[in-house]
Amino acid sequence: MLTLLHPATGELRVQGVQRSTNAVLHPWLREQITEILAALPEALPVLSEAQNRAAWESWQEGLAVKFSLLCCALPPLRMLLIWDNLIGHWNAEMLIWLMRQGVMVLFTPIAGSWLNLCESAQRIVVRRALQGQHHETPESLIVSLEAAAAGWNVDPTPFEWGGKRAQRRQRARARREQHRLGGSGGFTRRPVRRTWNGHYAGQRGK
Repeated sequence: MLTLLHPATGELRVQGVQRSTNAVLHPWLREQITEILAALPEALPVLSEAQNRAAWESWQEGLAVKFSLLCCALPPLRMLLIWDNLIGHWNAEMLIWLMRQGVMVLFTPIAGSWLNLCESAQRIVVRRALQGQHHETPESLIVSLEAAAAGWNVDPTPFEWGGKRAQRRQRARARREQHRLGGSGGFTRRPVRRTWNGHYAGQRGK
């Protein structure tokens, strides 16, 4: 299922396919990006060439691997596209086309696909499409997936990186860090009393 997610609104653009090679993905992506950009307001204010390039380069700060922004004259930056770090996504022709449209590509780290919110949305849609269904053909499955995505778009849920769930994980890690047992992965819910020589106090095991 080819998928584009707008996290701020939760809106999905999907197309069910039987294979997702570059020959299938890239034409669909160009079509969708062109539609999205056509609906956006003009990029304002107009920046100088140096200021505009600095705006693009700011999104590469801190990245271990960067692709060149010198391959073409950069238009005003209009959109960010977050992609998994797959070989097919590093296609030079596609990257140049995106930059010429004012789209900056950001790659999730290797083994960091969980940072791609699109995959979270896909899991929800796929679960809805398959629940209580038994598809015997790829065509039937594709129809169900696209219908589930259309249903989602009736009342989409915005996504955000982090959020309450991430905050709960951070608080849980903080609690565990308070009373870690040495260098092990174990922890206690309360501090462990220690004797003067550093050994654990309490009843010895039999």
